[in-house]
Amino acid sequence: MSSFVTPPVPPMRITFDARMEPSGPVLTRRMSDLRGLFADTAAWEASLAEDPVVYEVASSPVPEAEGELPQSITTIHPGKVGGEFHMTKGHIHPRPRGEIYLGLSGVGGLLLFDGDKPEWIPMEPGSIGYIPPGWAHRSVNTGDEPYRFLAVYPGDAGHDYEWVLRNGMGYRVLGGADGPDLRPF
Repeated sequence: MSSFVTPPVPPMRITFDARMEPSGPVLTRRMSDLRGLFADTAAWEASLAEDPVVYEVASSPVPEAEGELPQSITTIHPGKVGGEFHMTKGHIHPRPRGEIYLGLSGVGGLLLFDGDKPEWIPMEPGSIGYIPPGWAHRSVNTGDEPYRFLAVYPGDAGHDYEWVLRNGMGYRVLGGADGPDLRPF
């Protein structure tokens, strides 16, 4: 058997519906956690009166460690702030690594940005979005029901949320007459 810096977890079966089983940590992001992300600051501040949950990330017990492939299920609740759809904070991996997202329920999209060029990948149940190494990414709920997706990523990738605050994501995703309206950042 190979030697590992961190011993890998044993083989296991993971199932999912609303949660993963066996479960790992669950991260809850409220509106107050999304400071600086929405263009309409006044609308964001007004939403703080209720401070709703915008999204949750339910992780499996697989650790974020070199050689591992952690998984998580993110649920983004429907809603808008100043016309912008609810979204995740977005991040880039400090150690450039690829990642995949699998749409489970609802509709949304994957917004990617390499620092110069933004890309938009529509997501629905059964869609797989591929995030190449070096691309910042954010998920957006563009529908009227919760949007859920499974993420699988290398455990040593890391998450840099500040990069998005400094560089933006190239586009803002607003509600349009015929679906998402992508506007330059």
